[in-house]
Amino acid sequence: MDSDVPLIVPHVNSNDLKNIKKNIIANPNCSTAQLVIVLKPLHDLFKIKRVVISTYQSTSGAGKAPMDELKNQTHQVLELKALQDAIPLTTGLGSDPQLATSKNFTKQIAFNAIPHIDSFVDDGYTKEEVKMVNETKKILDNKIELTATCVRIPVFVSHAESLNIEFEKPFTLEKVVEALDGADGCKVIDDRKDGGYITPVEAEGKNETFISRIRKDSSNKNTINLWCVSDNLLRGAALNAVEIAEAFIKIK
Repeated sequence: MDSDVPLIVPHVNSNDLKNIKKNIIANPNCSTAQLVIVLKPLHDLFKIKRVVISTYQSTSGAGKAPMDELKNQTHQVLELKALQDAIPLTTGLGSDPQLATSKNFTKQIAFNAIPHIDSFVDDGYTKEEVKMVNETKKILDNKIELTATCVRIPVFVSHAESLNIEFEKPFTLEKVVEALDGADGCKVIDDRKDGGYITPVEAEGKNETFISRIRKDSSNKNTINLWCVSDNLLRGAALNAVEIAEAFIKIK
Protein backbone atom coordinates (compact mmCIF):
# COMPACT_ATOMS: atom_id res chain seq x y z
CA MET A 1 0.00 0.00 0.00
CA ASP A 2 3.04 2.30 -0.27
CA SER A 3 1.89 5.25 -2.37
CA ASP A 4 5.22 5.21 -4.26
CA VAL A 5 4.87 1.52 -5.22
CA PRO A 6 2.44 0.63 -8.02
CA LEU A 7 0.06 -2.24 -7.22
CA ILE A 8 -0.57 -3.89 -10.56
CA VAL A 9 -3.06 -6.14 -12.29
CA PRO A 10 -2.06 -5.55 -15.94
CA HIS A 11 -5.58 -6.09 -17.32
CA VAL A 12 -6.70 -3.20 -15.12
CA ASN A 13 -3.97 -0.63 -14.45
CA SER A 14 -0.81 -1.34 -16.45
CA ASN A 15 -0.39 2.42 -17.01
CA ASP A 16 0.58 2.73 -13.35
CA LEU A 17 3.86 1.03 -14.29
CA LYS A 18 4.96 4.41 -15.66
CA ASN A 19 5.03 5.78 -12.09
CA ILE A 20 7.71 3.60 -10.53
CA LYS A 21 9.73 5.53 -7.95
CA LYS A 22 11.39 2.82 -5.83
CA ASN A 23 12.18 0.13 -8.42
CA ILE A 24 9.50 -2.03 -6.81
CA ILE A 25 6.27 -3.36 -8.34
CA ALA A 26 3.71 -5.00 -6.05
CA ASN A 27 1.58 -8.04 -6.88
CA PRO A 28 -1.83 -7.83 -5.14
CA ASN A 29 -3.63 -10.31 -2.96
CA CYS A 30 -4.93 -13.30 -4.95
CA SER A 31 -8.58 -12.62 -4.13
CA THR A 32 -8.16 -8.97 -5.16
CA ALA A 33 -6.59 -9.84 -8.52
CA GLN A 34 -9.59 -11.78 -9.81
CA LEU A 35 -12.01 -9.25 -8.31
CA VAL A 36 -10.65 -6.19 -10.10
CA ILE A 37 -10.48 -8.00 -13.44
CA VAL A 38 -14.26 -8.47 -13.18
CA LEU A 39 -14.98 -4.98 -11.87
CA LYS A 40 -12.88 -3.03 -14.39
CA PRO A 41 -15.03 -3.43 -17.55
CA LEU A 42 -18.21 -2.83 -15.54
CA HIS A 43 -16.77 0.27 -13.87
CA ASP A 44 -15.78 1.69 -17.26
CA LEU A 45 -19.34 1.37 -18.52
CA PHE A 46 -21.62 1.93 -15.55
CA LYS A 47 -19.46 3.53 -12.82
CA ILE A 48 -19.44 1.29 -9.76
CA LYS A 49 -20.76 2.86 -6.59
CA ARG A 50 -20.52 -0.01 -4.07
CA VAL A 51 -19.52 -3.68 -3.90
CA VAL A 52 -20.44 -6.28 -1.27
CA ILE A 53 -18.03 -9.22 -1.45
CA SER A 54 -18.22 -12.71 0.02
CA THR A 55 -15.26 -14.94 -0.76
CA TYR A 56 -14.94 -18.71 -0.70
CA GLN A 57 -11.18 -19.22 -0.69
CA SER A 58 -9.23 -22.43 -1.19
CA THR A 59 -6.64 -23.77 1.21
CA SER A 60 -3.80 -23.21 -1.27
CA GLY A 61 -4.21 -19.51 -0.57
CA ALA A 62 -2.64 -20.23 2.82
CA GLY A 63 0.17 -22.45 1.51
CA LYS A 64 1.15 -26.10 1.08
CA ALA A 65 0.85 -27.13 4.74
CA PRO A 66 -2.84 -26.08 4.91
CA MET A 67 -3.51 -28.05 1.72
CA ASP A 68 -1.89 -31.11 3.29
CA GLU A 69 -3.98 -30.55 6.42
CA LEU A 70 -7.19 -30.58 4.39
CA LYS A 71 -6.18 -33.87 2.80
CA ASN A 72 -5.15 -35.48 6.09
CA GLN A 73 -8.16 -34.17 8.00
CA THR A 74 -10.54 -35.47 5.36
CA HIS A 75 -9.15 -38.98 5.82
CA GLN A 76 -9.19 -38.58 9.61
CA VAL A 77 -12.79 -37.36 9.77
CA LEU A 78 -14.06 -40.09 7.47
CA GLU A 79 -12.32 -42.73 9.57
CA LEU A 80 -13.75 -41.29 12.79
CA LYS A 81 -17.22 -41.12 11.27
CA ALA A 82 -16.98 -44.75 10.33
CA LEU A 83 -15.87 -45.58 13.89
CA GLN A 84 -18.80 -43.61 15.31
CA ASP A 85 -21.20 -45.64 13.22
CA ALA A 86 -19.72 -48.84 14.61
CA ILE A 87 -19.67 -47.83 18.31
CA PRO A 88 -22.76 -46.89 20.37
CA LEU A 89 -23.05 -43.15 21.07
CA THR A 90 -23.24 -43.93 24.81
CA THR A 91 -19.47 -44.25 24.78
CA GLY A 92 -19.24 -40.50 24.34
CA LEU A 93 -17.12 -40.85 21.20
CA GLY A 94 -17.72 -37.95 18.87
CA SER A 95 -19.67 -35.79 21.33
CA ASP A 96 -17.61 -32.85 20.04
CA PRO A 97 -18.88 -32.04 16.50
CA GLN A 98 -15.37 -30.94 15.53
CA LEU A 99 -13.68 -34.27 14.90
CA ALA A 100 -10.18 -33.13 13.93
CA THR A 101 -7.63 -30.78 15.47
CA SER A 102 -6.03 -28.13 13.32
CA LYS A 103 -2.50 -26.73 13.12
CA ASN A 104 -3.01 -24.26 10.29
CA PHE A 105 -6.59 -23.08 10.83
CA THR A 106 -8.65 -21.90 13.78
CA LYS A 107 -11.21 -24.66 13.23
CA GLN A 108 -11.44 -28.01 11.48
CA ILE A 109 -11.25 -27.29 7.73
CA ALA A 110 -12.42 -30.67 6.43
CA PHE A 111 -16.17 -30.62 5.66
CA ASN A 112 -16.37 -27.12 7.12
CA ALA A 113 -16.27 -23.39 6.29
CA ILE A 114 -14.24 -20.95 8.39
CA PRO A 115 -15.25 -17.24 8.29
CA HIS A 116 -11.77 -16.11 9.27
CA ILE A 117 -8.72 -15.50 7.05
CA ASP A 118 -5.65 -13.77 8.52
CA SER A 119 -5.73 -11.98 11.88
CA PHE A 120 -8.46 -9.72 13.24
CA VAL A 121 -8.15 -5.93 13.34
CA ASP A 122 -9.79 -3.50 15.74
CA ASP A 123 -13.11 -3.07 13.92
CA GLY A 124 -13.90 -6.79 13.74
CA TYR A 125 -12.75 -7.30 10.16
CA THR A 126 -9.78 -9.49 9.26
CA LYS A 127 -6.63 -8.34 7.48
CA GLU A 128 -7.69 -10.32 4.40
CA GLU A 129 -10.94 -8.37 4.22
CA VAL A 130 -9.18 -5.05 4.75
CA LYS A 131 -6.64 -5.91 2.04
CA MET A 132 -9.39 -6.61 -0.49
CA VAL A 133 -10.99 -3.23 0.19
CA ASN A 134 -7.80 -1.16 0.23
CA GLU A 135 -6.15 -2.88 -2.73
CA THR A 136 -9.25 -2.61 -4.92
CA LYS A 137 -9.45 1.09 -4.20
CA LYS A 138 -5.78 1.58 -5.05
CA ILE A 139 -5.90 -0.48 -8.24
CA LEU A 140 -9.28 0.57 -9.62
CA ASP A 141 -10.85 3.65 -8.03
CA ASN A 142 -10.57 5.10 -4.53
CA LYS A 143 -14.17 6.33 -4.69
CA ILE A 144 -15.70 2.85 -4.84
CA GLU A 145 -17.16 1.71 -1.52
CA LEU A 146 -16.52 -1.93 -0.64
CA THR A 147 -17.17 -4.34 2.20
CA ALA A 148 -15.96 -7.93 2.38
CA THR A 149 -16.39 -11.20 4.28
CA CYS A 150 -13.66 -13.75 3.58
CA VAL A 151 -14.26 -17.47 4.18
CA ARG A 152 -11.89 -20.43 3.91
CA ILE A 153 -13.50 -23.54 2.40
CA PRO A 154 -12.31 -27.17 2.00
CA VAL A 155 -11.08 -26.82 -1.58
CA PHE A 156 -7.48 -27.29 -2.73
CA VAL A 157 -7.25 -24.69 -5.52
CA SER A 158 -9.30 -21.76 -6.87
CA HIS A 159 -11.06 -18.94 -5.07
CA ALA A 160 -14.73 -18.13 -5.64
CA GLU A 161 -16.42 -14.81 -4.94
CA SER A 162 -20.05 -13.76 -4.70
CA LEU A 163 -20.38 -10.09 -5.68
CA ASN A 164 -23.21 -7.62 -5.24
CA ILE A 165 -22.35 -4.61 -7.41
CA GLU A 166 -24.23 -1.31 -7.33
CA PHE A 167 -23.80 1.05 -10.30
CA GLU A 168 -24.34 4.78 -10.60
CA LYS A 169 -25.72 4.35 -14.12
CA PRO A 170 -28.53 2.14 -15.49
CA PHE A 171 -27.48 -1.13 -17.09
CA THR A 172 -28.84 -4.07 -19.02
CA LEU A 173 -27.81 -7.66 -18.44
CA GLU A 174 -26.99 -7.95 -22.13
CA LYS A 175 -24.44 -5.14 -21.88
CA VAL A 176 -22.99 -6.58 -18.68
CA VAL A 177 -22.45 -9.98 -20.28
CA GLU A 178 -21.03 -8.42 -23.45
CA ALA A 179 -18.59 -6.27 -21.46
CA LEU A 180 -17.38 -9.14 -19.28
CA ASP A 181 -17.07 -11.70 -22.05
CA GLY A 182 -15.12 -9.22 -24.17
CA ALA A 183 -12.72 -8.19 -21.40
CA ASP A 184 -9.15 -9.51 -21.23
CA GLY A 185 -8.86 -12.27 -18.68
CA CYS A 186 -12.62 -12.82 -18.32
CA LYS A 187 -14.87 -15.56 -19.62
CA VAL A 188 -18.62 -15.73 -19.04
CA ILE A 189 -20.15 -19.18 -18.49
CA ASP A 190 -23.72 -18.47 -17.46
CA ASP A 191 -26.37 -20.89 -18.63
CA ARG A 192 -29.46 -20.80 -16.44
CA LYS A 193 -29.71 -24.54 -16.05
CA ASP A 194 -28.24 -27.27 -13.88
CA GLY A 195 -24.46 -27.10 -14.15
CA GLY A 196 -24.48 -23.97 -16.30
CA TYR A 197 -21.84 -22.24 -14.17
CA ILE A 198 -18.19 -22.65 -13.21
CA THR A 199 -16.98 -24.06 -9.90
CA PRO A 200 -13.50 -24.00 -8.30
CA VAL A 201 -12.62 -27.49 -9.54
CA GLU A 202 -13.26 -26.48 -13.16
CA ALA A 203 -11.25 -23.24 -12.87
CA GLU A 204 -8.12 -24.98 -11.61
CA GLY A 205 -5.25 -24.82 -14.09
CA LYS A 206 -6.92 -22.20 -16.29
CA ASN A 207 -5.83 -18.60 -16.81
CA GLU A 208 -9.25 -17.00 -17.06
CA THR A 209 -11.47 -15.57 -14.38
CA PHE A 210 -14.87 -17.18 -14.97
CA ILE A 211 -18.14 -15.32 -14.34
CA SER A 212 -21.48 -17.03 -13.76
CA ARG A 213 -24.90 -16.47 -12.14
CA ILE A 214 -25.26 -12.92 -13.51
CA ARG A 215 -28.61 -11.49 -12.46
CA LYS A 216 -30.31 -8.29 -11.38
CA ASP A 217 -30.65 -7.55 -7.68
CA SER A 218 -34.40 -7.10 -7.39
CA SER A 219 -34.02 -5.39 -4.00
CA ASN A 220 -31.88 -2.47 -5.13
CA LYS A 221 -31.81 -0.20 -8.16
CA ASN A 222 -28.91 -0.45 -10.65
CA THR A 223 -27.45 -3.47 -8.85
CA ILE A 224 -26.39 -6.94 -9.99
CA ASN A 225 -25.29 -10.19 -8.38
CA LEU A 226 -22.68 -12.46 -9.90
CA TRP A 227 -20.32 -15.31 -9.10
CA CYS A 228 -16.68 -15.39 -10.20
CA VAL A 229 -14.06 -18.14 -9.89
CA SER A 230 -10.36 -18.18 -10.66
CA ASP A 231 -7.26 -20.28 -10.03
CA ASN A 232 -5.62 -18.33 -7.21
CA LEU A 233 -2.18 -19.82 -7.87
CA LEU A 234 -2.26 -18.67 -11.49
CA ARG A 235 -4.39 -15.56 -11.77
CA GLY A 236 -3.76 -14.49 -8.21
CA ALA A 237 -0.02 -15.04 -8.15
CA ALA A 238 2.24 -16.59 -10.80
CA LEU A 239 0.39 -15.54 -13.95
CA ASN A 240 -0.19 -12.00 -12.70
CA ALA A 241 3.53 -11.65 -11.92
CA VAL A 242 4.49 -12.80 -15.44
CA GLU A 243 1.96 -10.42 -16.98
CA ILE A 244 3.39 -7.56 -14.93
CA ALA A 245 6.83 -8.30 -16.36
CA GLU A 246 5.44 -8.45 -19.91
CA ALA A 247 3.58 -5.16 -19.46
CA PHE A 248 6.69 -3.53 -17.96
CA ILE A 249 8.80 -4.59 -20.95
CA LYS A 250 6.27 -3.08 -23.37
CA ILE A 251 6.21 0.23 -21.53
CA LYS A 252 10.02 0.41 -21.40
